Formats: sequence, C-alpha cells, structure tokens
Amino acid sequence: MKITLLTHFKEFDKPSNTGQLVLEILGDAAEQVRWDRINPPARLVEEIEAGGVALVYPGSDNGGNDDLSGITRFILIDGTWHEARKIHQRSPYLQKARRVGLKPAGASRYNLRKNQKEACLCTAECVIEILRNTGRTEQAERLEERFLAFIRPPGAMRGEAMGR
Repeated sequence: MKITLLTHFKEFDKPSNTGQLVLEILGDAAEQVRWDRINPPARLVEEIEAGGVALVYPGSDNGGNDDLSGITRFILIDGTWHEARKIHQRSPYLQKARRVGLKPAGASRYNLRKNQKEACLCTAECVIEILRNTGRTEQAERLEERFLAFIRPPGAMRGEAMGR
C-alpha cells in the first residue's frame, strides 16, 4: 500500500503542514507529489485509470463508501480545505478516482490553523485512520505519537512553538 500526498505548492514550506510527518514516519510507503493544474502527474493518472487507487476526500457524494479493501494507493490532497477544494475541482483525473470516506473515532485534534472544518481531519490524522483501518496499527501508533508531539498542547496560545 502506498500513500500519495498531492500537495499544493503553498504547503511545502508551512510549519503547520502534517504531510511532512507522514513522509517522515512512513518512508518509502509514502510520497509527496506537487500538484500542477497544467501538468498532472502522468504516473498517477495512469494508476487511477488502471484502478486500485482511491481518493480520500470528504463530501456528501462519497456515497458512504468506507470500504478500503482492494486499494493499493490512497491519494490525499495535502493543503488547506480551500486549496483542496480547488485542486479537486481543477483536476479532471481526480474525478475518475474511486472516492472513499473515513469514519474517524473522534474529532480532529489538529490545532495549528484557523478555520478548521468540523468533522474533518488533517492529513496526518487521515493517514492514521487509513493505517488503522488497513491493519497497520504499529505504523498508525508511531504516526499518532509523532503527530501529538507536533501539535500544540491544549490551551497553548497560537504562535507558540510546535513540537518539531
């Protein structure tokens, strides 16, 4: 199984980006692909067309599909919710990918950005859920431990140093 983070260019240098944690913990089982509206990643487009690839993307049209079986690659759009919506709308190849939803055990604990969407997870939290739901509990626990060290402790003020 492979995790592909389709990343908005603005995310690469943001200290609040949790995609970097995914790459750090999963190593070769994860990759980061810079999103480009004009030049889509050819290999990813081919894999979507061949099947076995799923886009993890929230929305009412997920059709309640939370079955993760048979998926060899998960694509997550790595950016703010506003950026993710734009990427999804401007990438016809993503419209062809099987869409899956996640049913998280609890609310998001991500607290590093303003305007968080209720009932939505950050990139690292999505990957933690995928790992748990596909039987990779050891990797999920390692990523969750790293994620919890990365975010601000509850009650900390915005702008305080993160656990890097």
